[in-house]
Parts: sequence; structure tokens; C-alpha cells
Amino acid sequence: MPGTSRSRTLVRCCAVLALVAAGTATAGCGSDGGGGGAKSVTLKLVTGVKSDPFYITMACAAQAEAEKRGVKLTVDGSAQWDVAVQRPIVDAVGANRPDGLLISPVDTAALTPSLTQVQSAGTKVVLVDTAVSDASVGVSRISSDNEAGGRTAAKALAELMGDRGSALVISVKPGVSTTDARIKGFTEEMQANHPAITLLPVLYDNDLPATAASQLQATLAAHPDLGGVFAGNTNTAQGVATGLQAAGRQGAVKVAAFDAEPDEVAALKSGTLDVLVAQDPAGIGTQGVDQALAAVAGQPVTAQIGTTMVAITKANLDDPEVGKYVYREAC
Repeated sequence: MPGTSRSRTLVRCCAVLALVAAGTATAGCGSDGGGGGAKSVTLKLVTGVKSDPFYITMACAAQAEAEKRGVKLTVDGSAQWDVAVQRPIVDAVGANRPDGLLISPVDTAALTPSLTQVQSAGTKVVLVDTAVSDASVGVSRISSDNEAGGRTAAKALAELMGDRGSALVISVKPGVSTTDARIKGFTEEMQANHPAITLLPVLYDNDLPATAASQLQATLAAHPDLGGVFAGNTNTAQGVATGLQAAGRQGAVKVAAFDAEPDEVAALKSGTLDVLVAQDPAGIGTQGVDQALAAVAGQPVTAQIGTTMVAITKANLDDPEVGKYVYREAC
């Protein structure tokens, strides 16, 4: 953030120069008044839902990268996927003015005013996983190619369904950049290349597994030919698996799900889920720290970064090059 005196400005400048030269967070530059001083670079990561293994995996990797780079990073996150919960966290970050903020905004528009204020105060903002629609927010945006992931899910599900029957998408809520893109990719692939499959209206569960389970059971009752479900995220996949088990239809209804958290992997092994489209949250966290530090140091920053995705099945789960994408529940 801008200093309130020439002394503070010199201290901050020296700290940034030290980061560039040595890759560390501190600098021992004196002020113009002759006093010694040092400024530590501070980063903050605000995740979408702090208890979600996807975000835990991201946070673990970000913390490891920050430690490697010699900077201080603290992590916070919403208790649930809700603007009203995340906005006070963002406003608190703005009051503390860290050098860099990595954030997974839970809405494409509602948090823009708060993030703009944080950015205007001098904090370098990096959007990780999710994003906002305003292109002026964020020096870098790092996420999976979610449209491609949706297409991957559609292709896998269509093959499992034998290219016939009805298919259902259950997702979190409208207005989330990542899941909206997944639905778009899934729908476009199905409509363009699998016309014999009937797409039912998209349902939204507000990120609540119990809601997804009840929605699935109601759909099964209304559409006995339901042959496939695309679950847009971790919690939805959990709900879909529960709903299929309660209805006694696991295995009969094929499921493609986003993410690869431990419960989903267990459901994959048991045959309740058939394919997991895994992201690379660790890669997102690592890149987020690197891009934030580059921005703080005045170095070139990559505006858009796409990270790896992989389709995990029961057949390839034990492959180390695939299994490494399974998410973690703790660091």
C-alpha cells in the first residue's frame, strides 16, 4: 500500500527490491532518517469454502509455495458459498491492506465493489479458481478450463449412457464463473454431438448435498429413463451419490462429477460415481502465490493461466500420474 511518508515509501521499495533480487520476503533497507527497518511481504488467500478439500488442497500448496519463497501467507475462507459470508472477509482484508490478495470470489458481480476498493488501496489481487466479470479486477486469473471440463464430462457420460436416454445437470447456483462454464461446455457438447440424449432442465442445489439428493430422487420419479447425471462440483456429487444409493439406482444411472475429493473417490471405487473430472487446485495455489509476488515486485505477470485437468476412472485411479490429482483433506 502507499506509505504515508517518504520513510515508509523507501522501506516498502527496498523490501520489494529485495524480493526481486533474493526471492525473500524481507529487506534490511534504512530510511532516509537513518533508522534501520524492514518490510515483510504479506499475502492473504481467501477461498470459496474453507472446509472443501478442493480449497484445502489449494491452500496447502499456496502455503508451501509461500514458505519456499520466504513470504508470509495467511488463509481464510467462507463457511459456505455465500456472498453475505465472504464479503465481510474481503472487507476485513481491505482494512489490513496486505501486499497481495489471492481470492476465489463466490459471485461474478456482487463482490466487485469490495475487490475494487482493495485493489485501489494498493493490494495486488489475483483471482484463483473463480473470477468476477469486471476485467479490471485482478492482475492475474488462474483457473481450470471449465468449459473444456464440461465437454469432457459430456463425452464420458454420453459413452457410458450408450448415447441414449435423459441426462440431468445439477449444479451450485447461477452466477458462479466456474460452474456456469462447466454447464456451458457440457450442454454444447451434448447438443452438438449427442442429439439422441435428452437434456433435462438444469437444477441448482445451493451447494447443499441433501438438496441434490432430493432433486435427484424427484427426477428419477418423473423421468424413469434417466440415464446420466452431471454433478457440477464436490458437494453436488456427494448428494447425487446419496440420492442414487437411497433409490437403489447406483450403477444403473451413470454419473460424471467434477472434482476428486476423498468421498468422491470412495464413490468412484464403489461404482456410485463413474468418472471424475479432476482439477489441479495445488497448481492454482502455487501459481497464485507466484503471480502475486511478481506483481508486488513490479515484475511481468501472466494475465490468464489455465491449469491441468484429468479424467479419473476406476481403471486409472491407481496410476500415480492420475492419482496425484486426488484432493486432500488436510496439509
